[in-house]
Amino acid sequence: MRNWENNIRRVCPYVPGEQPKDRGIIKLNTNENPYPPAKGIMKALMDYNADNLRLYPDPSSYELVKALAERYGVKSSQIFVGVGSDDVISMAFMTFFNSDKPIIFPDITYSFYDVWAEVYKIPYETKPLDENFKINENDYLCDNGGIIFPNPNAPTGVYEDLDKIEKILKANPDVIVMVDEAYIDFGGASCIPLLKKYDNLLVIQTFSKSRSLAGARIGFAVGNERLIKFLNDVKFSVNSYTMNSLTQKIGIEAVKDERYYKETTNRIIKTRERAKKKLIKLGFEFPDSKSNFIFASHPNKPASEIFYELKMRKIYVRYWDKPRINNYLRITIGTDEEMNMLFEALEEILKK
Repeated sequence: MRNWENNIRRVCPYVPGEQPKDRGIIKLNTNENPYPPAKGIMKALMDYNADNLRLYPDPSSYELVKALAERYGVKSSQIFVGVGSDDVISMAFMTFFNSDKPIIFPDITYSFYDVWAEVYKIPYETKPLDENFKINENDYLCDNGGIIFPNPNAPTGVYEDLDKIEKILKANPDVIVMVDEAYIDFGGASCIPLLKKYDNLLVIQTFSKSRSLAGARIGFAVGNERLIKFLNDVKFSVNSYTMNSLTQKIGIEAVKDERYYKETTNRIIKTRERAKKKLIKLGFEFPDSKSNFIFASHPNKPASEIFYELKMRKIYVRYWDKPRINNYLRITIGTDEEMNMLFEALEEILKK
């Protein structure tokens, strides 16, 4: 081993869902929206002056921030934007989780949280979800350096009522509580109204799921003005120009088209509810999902076997060989046609 290797920061990296190059794949493994972005985005792409690429983008993303503030009924000074919600959460970890006390999050959750904690050398503890994959709020009524959890949770799809979240907020006034709402547009109520009561709350959302812009990488946080200022201070100390000018214009168009956003999310919700009924008929078991995916297990067929059988049929879903969830598959909700092909494949596999 070389001496310089002693000074390298070593972490076990986050592993994203597989991105197959074959266009013939039915891709139900990364929670992407199966429908195209709003039509205004195509016009924005066509009207974009490529000469602008020689110029630095607006570091404040002023117009996008303004559009988001109007959409969510808050001040522009309460909005922070980043390159996907991953970038936003990473910045938030760096900004707010600097105590010697451990931060806490669920044991079954978005698998990037422990990676960021390791990268930034933040102590952390995980709290076990109950047998129904629900948070036990009493686990969060303890001394800690900060809290983060998704709502609905990933990869389970389970939604927690605002009363439970408010109980956690009330018990933790001296630390930042982050609620990752990547999937909130597919069911349940956002925590954003709670910002009026709790100055230690940061709500994070993304354009990747409900607004069909996973490839554009747009995320944002909503919080009180002081939290957002602190976030921007860190951002401008790391990289002032994180979001390019074309992406900013795309984001504005996505926010503008509220009708289309509601139409596509409602289509996904309708397909999800149909998928629940079909999966139950096939013998699958799963917690009730309020997201754009279903976390399903079959009592008579190992999830790993179903995963590989589906992959052989060019249908990709997500599987983790981890404690407590190694017999579950996370199935993204696709179009009705894609889901029908999934159901046909599952029927074949389960007959074996």
